[in-house]
Amino acid sequence: MTTKTIKHPLSAWHFLEVLLFIGPAAMFLIVFWILPILGSLGVSFTDWDFMSDGFQITGIQNYRSLLRDKNFLSAMEHTLLFACYTVLPGCGIGLILAVLVHAAGRHTPYAACLLAPWITPTVAVSIVWIWIFEPDRGLANGLLQWLGLRGLPWLQSSSTALAAVSIVTVWKNLGYVMLLFLGPLSQIPKEYYEAAALDGAGVLQRFRKITLPLLAPSTCFVGLIMTVESLRAYDQIQILTQGGPAGSTRTLLYLYYQLGFEQFRMGQAAAAVVILTIIGLFLAWVQNRVKGVFYEI
Repeated sequence: MTTKTIKHPLSAWHFLEVLLFIGPAAMFLIVFWILPILGSLGVSFTDWDFMSDGFQITGIQNYRSLLRDKNFLSAMEHTLLFACYTVLPGCGIGLILAVLVHAAGRHTPYAACLLAPWITPTVAVSIVWIWIFEPDRGLANGLLQWLGLRGLPWLQSSSTALAAVSIVTVWKNLGYVMLLFLGPLSQIPKEYYEAAALDGAGVLQRFRKITLPLLAPSTCFVGLIMTVESLRAYDQIQILTQGGPAGSTRTLLYLYYQLGFEQFRMGQAAAAVVILTIIGLFLAWVQNRVKGVFYEI
């Protein structure tokens, strides 16, 4: 004899309880996230100049003009290069630091030292690195000359400026990446490493055969987080290079700032932000697909 489960409809009192719990967070989300996103989407279809009250609907003209603009295309290229320069080295070095800190114990003082750059304001970090990258008396060129190498122009040349900004970004985010990896590392059973050691596996073999495969889903997550951080990079670019020299460090977000608040072309600036948001959503979709493949394996 089978019994049927009767589902009671949600009463008005239970609905009020749910509303009281999620209401403040939902209001914050609506006011500070959803409405600004919808507003930016609407502005991207206009020719609003940020100063006057009137505007005209231009349709997709802003998107067409952006896709034909050399500055936009170069900013897209710089954004992708900046993501490659920061995400891959940052995740790799951060994982190695996480493994070392995990082996030494999570309460080691070295963890606090590695986290110090991340909790330091980006403006302060950038100012310090301006002194480090100073061509004549900076620490970076002094170290290169001590090694017998020729100094670099760093922030003063379009060929090295983007790499210099990437170095600052990687250095600042290493502690954060390390922190993201420490949690998954602590979830790996120690028995795996003990069994591998009994079978004669060395440190590198255990890292390659146990740590890397088990951290694959977490690595995808960390990679997505750091890619989004690279798309949002602005403070260090503004302090270090102001998008120069010759636009060599101008990313999509910095182009948005220049279009909207320097040239007062708010319609095109909003269109650039919408395109940047689409790129971020696409990366999130790719990350979920890749992570699903790892979980299936």
